[in-house]
This record gives sequence, C-alpha cells and structure tokens, in this order.
Amino acid sequence: MPHALPVLNDRFRTAESYRASITRYLLLPLRFLSLDSNRYVLTNFAGEYAVLSKETARRFIRHELETASAAYEELKSKHFLIDDDSTVALDLLAVKYRTKQSLLANFTSLFMFVVTLRCDHSCPYCQVSRQSVDRHAYDMKPEDADRAIDFMFRSPSPAIKVEFQGGEPLLNFDLIRHIVERVNGRAESQNRDIQFVIATNLANLTDEILQFCRAHRILISTSLDGPRELHNQNRPRPGDDSYEATVHGIRRVREAVGADRIAALMTTTHASLGQPREIVDEYVRQGFLSIFLRPLSPFGFAVKTGLVAKYTVDQWLDFYRSTLSYVVELNHRGVPFREEYSALILRKMLTPYPTGYVDLQSPAGMGIGGLVFNYDGGIYASDEARMLAETGDRRFRLGDVGTDSFEDVMLSDSLVEVLSTTMTEGAPMCTDCGFQPYCGSDPVYHYATQRDIVGFKPSSGFCRKNMEVMRHLIQLLEDDPQAASVLRTWL
Repeated sequence: MPHALPVLNDRFRTAESYRASITRYLLLPLRFLSLDSNRYVLTNFAGEYAVLSKETARRFIRHELETASAAYEELKSKHFLIDDDSTVALDLLAVKYRTKQSLLANFTSLFMFVVTLRCDHSCPYCQVSRQSVDRHAYDMKPEDADRAIDFMFRSPSPAIKVEFQGGEPLLNFDLIRHIVERVNGRAESQNRDIQFVIATNLANLTDEILQFCRAHRILISTSLDGPRELHNQNRPRPGDDSYEATVHGIRRVREAVGADRIAALMTTTHASLGQPREIVDEYVRQGFLSIFLRPLSPFGFAVKTGLVAKYTVDQWLDFYRSTLSYVVELNHRGVPFREEYSALILRKMLTPYPTGYVDLQSPAGMGIGGLVFNYDGGIYASDEARMLAETGDRRFRLGDVGTDSFEDVMLSDSLVEVLSTTMTEGAPMCTDCGFQPYCGSDPVYHYATQRDIVGFKPSSGFCRKNMEVMRHLIQLLEDDPQAASVLRTWL
C-alpha cells in the first residue's frame, strides 16, 4: 500500500496561499479628508495616517481593494482594517490609543503663578493688561501664593511644572523665592517631580537671581522676536534697549545657570512677515537650536492696538511655510535646527506618544492640562482665560484660592461644561475631520472671536491655521524626501 504524501509544514507555504485564504476585510474606525486634488489622507483613532489616491481610497471603502496590493498591506499594518488572517490590529489600536490619552490619567500637571502684572516693557501685542512698575497693588500676596500651593498639591500628578508669569515676574522675585522654597519642601515629602520655569524679558536679571536659578535648576523662558530693529519695534521699553537686554540676559543665563537652561519664543507681528530668514538667523546667531513660530493671539493689547487685525491667517501660513523651508535648508547645510510647533504635530503624527501641549488636546487642555493662579487669587482654566478676564470678561474664571477647594474647581459646572463640549471626537465638524487626532480645541479663542466656546469651524482661524499646517507637513513627508528626512529627526 503506497504511503500518503507528508503534509508540508506551514512555514513552507507560498505567499499566494496565505493571500488566497483572505476572503474579506472589515474597516476599523477612520476619518479622511482631501490632501490635494488627487489624494486623500486617512487617519485612525491612534493618529496613524495613510495617503491614498482618491480611486484607491474609494476601492478601500467599498471593500474592493486587492489584498495583494501594497496599499492593502500598508492599511493593515497601520490598523485601518482587520481580516480573516489576523485581528491583532484591534489590540494594537487600543494600546496606541490608550498611550495617546495617557496624560489624562495624571490630571493637571502645569500650574502658572502670575506673581505680578507690573512690567517695564510696553509691547503693543501684549495679551494682558500690564501695569507700571510702581503699582505694587498688582502683586500676588504671599498668603494667596501659599493657598495656591496647597491647591496645587491636591493634584494627583506625580510630576508638576510651576511656571511664573507676569507682567514681568522678576519684579516680584521675593515671592518667586518664597514659592520655590515652599514647593520644594512639600515635594520632597510627597515624592513629586518638580520643575520650575520663569517667563521673563531678562531686563531685571541680577547675580542673586541667577545664583538662585542655578541652585534650584530653574528653566528660563524669554521672548526674542528677531533682529534688533524688529525686536525693539515689537517689544519697546524705556531706553530702546530691549534687544540688548535680551541678548545680554541670554548670555548671562547660559554662563551662570547652564547652556541648556534657557529657551526663547517669538511672536509674529505684521512686521515679522517679510523677515523669515532674518528671524531664524537671529536665533541661530544667539545659539538656539529651535524656534517656535507663534501668531498673535486675539486678547489684550493686541486687540486694542489693532495689531491682531493687521494680517490674516493665510498671510501667517505663508510666513510659516517660508520659515519652515528655510529651516529645512539650514539642516541640509549642516546646521541642526528645528521648528517646535511642527515638531509637536509630527510627534502626534508619527509616534503613539502624547505631547502635553495644551492647545492640541482633546478635551481642551483647560483645567486638566493646566491652571492659572492670577495675582489676585483668581483661578483660571488657562493663561488665555486669564488674559480675557483682564479685559473684563470672566467667562472662564473657575474660582478663588481663598474660597474654593481643588475639588470645587475641578468638578465645577463651568469647567465640566467646557471640557464636555470641546472633545473634538464629538464636536461639530471636528468629529468628521481627518486631522482630528492631531488637533485640539481652543474654547477661549473661539469665545473671543466668535462668542461661542465650540466655534463655527468653517470660519475659525484656529482651524484654518492647524489644518493647513498639518496638510503641509504631510505633503512634505510624502512628496519631499529631503525635507522628510529632516522632519523625522525632530521626533
């Protein structure tokens, strides 16, 4: 009797035999929108993206995509579908989504102390109502600072960042010293990781302040808007020496505190739009490795002086694209440099990890991303909410350190309402947007510009800006290999 043929081991099957066993596939949740006239970009819950021709996307949605195609393999590997061969994508998608939302578990970790509204600068785009240097009534009282510290330590977050804001916070340095020493004493007993940041124009630096910052590893954040003439135009002070004070202060901080202990932020005015290369060159000249391109915000003096209306979102986008192109060019010349806003979005696009940047969170980063203790003890859901209040509108005021507990504030109807209505997963038009996984909600911006915390998206400058930035980044990743190689290093 002849012997039966042996059964081949699975590892010797041909690739075709595996593909033949696939009879159907199921779509996993996804969103899409046009990338250009010929392509769609598809995204899933975890922020994975795929770019398909419009015809390929139609075949995919209609369950007509060939299982042997490269597009099918890409969509399967990025968790846009499951098939008879494997359903592991569901578990992987869940893990990635949980990782993306991991910041919510730690709750509030950023607390901003507005220790004074006094300032020696008179920046026409200032977002708050600054006060002259002699008006000490606008300093935070030590007892309010102590109550704010007690409030802050009610947060369950294992890591807490304390940021000192103003006005010019160094004009009330005694209170900064008091808060730092008191917070460090509490943190040690509670095993909390603490980081301090002072946002300052550097004009009031002293050796004593520098020594204190070095001893307590305090980070310094300053403003540098570009070359001397542009910086002084944007940030005037008596003596017309704002630029000189800033660059001298940068040098002093690096020498006394550490080369990596200072960062700078620029604000785009109408005068900035024609100087993208000059602004970047100034940052390189001052030894910085990155720049954060920030448009004007519709609050405070920027509205009163009319600066915020002097350029459109599209003009800022042209400025952004030109600046980013020059930054990429510098990298190809061997000058390592990055644009930070792009880097934040790329991290959301290309990794499963959260960024913590409050403007790109869902629900909105207000309250659960950060809280502000104003100089008068008022508690606000964000720095922008505090800025709005300085113009007389307290829509986003959550309470007071003298009367309200952590639980009162975090469970208040005013905060819960904002959070529940700003989850982009369910907000009108956001829920259908292909860029939803990368974007966020800015209820204070929309309230200030449209008198509605959700906002009407087709006319929202916030949406227009972010959608075009994201579209541009994906186009560079897909169509410009040289730019893509640079952008990927920023992760």
